[in-house]
Amino acid sequence: MNLHLSKASQLRAMLASGDLEFLMEAHNGISSKIVEETGFKGIWASGLSMSAGLGVRDSNEASWTQVLEMLEFMSDATSIPILVDGDTGYGNFNNLRRVVQKLCQRDIAGICIEDKLFPKTNSFIGEGQPLADIDEFCGKIKAGKDSQPHDNFCLIARVEALISGWGMEEALKRAEAYHAAGADGILIHSKKSDGAEILTFLEEWGRRCPVIIVPTTYYDIPSDAFEKSGASVVIWANHNLRAGISAMRDVSRRIYREQSVKGAEGTIASVKDIFELAENSELADAEKRYLPQGTPETRAIILAASQGSKLGDLTKHIPKCMVDVRGQPLLRRLTSALNQAEIRNIAVVRGYQKQSVNLASIQYFDNDDYEQTGELASLNSAAGYLSGPIIFAYGDILFRHHILDQLVEAEGDIVLVIDALWREKDPAPRSRNRDLVICSEPFNPGYLGNENVCLTQMSPDVPEEQIHGEWIGLAKLSTTGASQVKNAMTKIMAQDDGKKASMIDLFEELARQDVPIRIEYVTGHWLDVDNSSDLADAQKFL
Repeated sequence: MNLHLSKASQLRAMLASGDLEFLMEAHNGISSKIVEETGFKGIWASGLSMSAGLGVRDSNEASWTQVLEMLEFMSDATSIPILVDGDTGYGNFNNLRRVVQKLCQRDIAGICIEDKLFPKTNSFIGEGQPLADIDEFCGKIKAGKDSQPHDNFCLIARVEALISGWGMEEALKRAEAYHAAGADGILIHSKKSDGAEILTFLEEWGRRCPVIIVPTTYYDIPSDAFEKSGASVVIWANHNLRAGISAMRDVSRRIYREQSVKGAEGTIASVKDIFELAENSELADAEKRYLPQGTPETRAIILAASQGSKLGDLTKHIPKCMVDVRGQPLLRRLTSALNQAEIRNIAVVRGYQKQSVNLASIQYFDNDDYEQTGELASLNSAAGYLSGPIIFAYGDILFRHHILDQLVEAEGDIVLVIDALWREKDPAPRSRNRDLVICSEPFNPGYLGNENVCLTQMSPDVPEEQIHGEWIGLAKLSTTGASQVKNAMTKIMAQDDGKKASMIDLFEELARQDVPIRIEYVTGHWLDVDNSSDLADAQKFL
């Protein structure tokens, strides 16, 4: 089948192919996709199935506009032709004229109408149903054909004489009249299980025009028997609906009985399968083409592998990131500060007593060799997560919210937060190891005095008179900056003593590579929790 043809042309080619063709029932967008995915060349839009899908009877209780809406979804979802079960045409000739026009607007290939009275009753209910007047039905066929906007749309006339008990002579009489009125094909229907009267009709009809059959009740007859007798198309009329009902009953009963979905999960389609059928990937590609591409979501990574031995017994069984600070672990206060800045995708590198670092909604990486390695090894354990934009933080710091806001807004691929008033924080500035820095410019309290300041050197041993500030353990990396950090980290970790390297070693390596590292000065309003004195300060800080 040439799928470059219009859908109506494809259906017309199936009717005229000379081979036995097959239409499979569908009743909504996803079942239509499955029919096409399976390999069928065309779809039978079953009136029974669409009505049942809406929870109503197959007696025109669903309006034709409701059916039309469903058909639009089915047509949009597929590239193969749809033949619609149009019942009796939804009224008289005038109703059918409008239906045909609307179907063509939605790229529906054809309609099949039956010669019964409106509102219809399903053919398998009761016996001896009344049939439409032949002349009136022929007029309806002519009205439908005159209303189609192009020649390829197909109108199939369904003859109900056999299934209603009116006999073979009446069936042939009606088929000939409908063919003469312009019908593109005849659908002959029967509910007898032996298929004999269908084979007889085909033999009597003699291939005067395409004939469609619906072997719902005479399913034991092999298809090649119908092909030899002159049938053009076979409709499998309601089997997807019936299969769906059986499957839904089975899974509903099982889940109800077991009060769990565990047993059923392996027997049903995956959610991923639904996404693929709905073509979610196409939407994702379209969003990249048509939507403004804003800044990617900022993430955060926190190094919290160390014990914090200076806190004594407080860290005997937990790392210092989990030490209580006024009712909450230190790490929780840090992640809460990030959350308030709309940073919710957070990863933590654990080490000492890692099982105790178990806050919810956080991704974890482990440095099990934390005792023999440095900070950079901890960062390297989460190298796969390290992509910008990303906030980096030590797990033992607290800071006011405005510092994080200032960092997020700062420009630059690698930005460090530097405390210009570090001397005021501790009367004995050399009492602990500090990440001291020399910058391209000292802190300037003026409004515009600190733009484009860059790191020159970071070390715990910067001469007193050259110190411009202290890195507080907080940084931001852009996508480019994260890549630069990963490259430098890989180079350092390959060295003999690379596993013991610190963050200072990382920034020194970046400086040697002439990678600019921007400085964002702050004036206090932060602290790190390293010992019991710091912990007391943290209680006051909060």
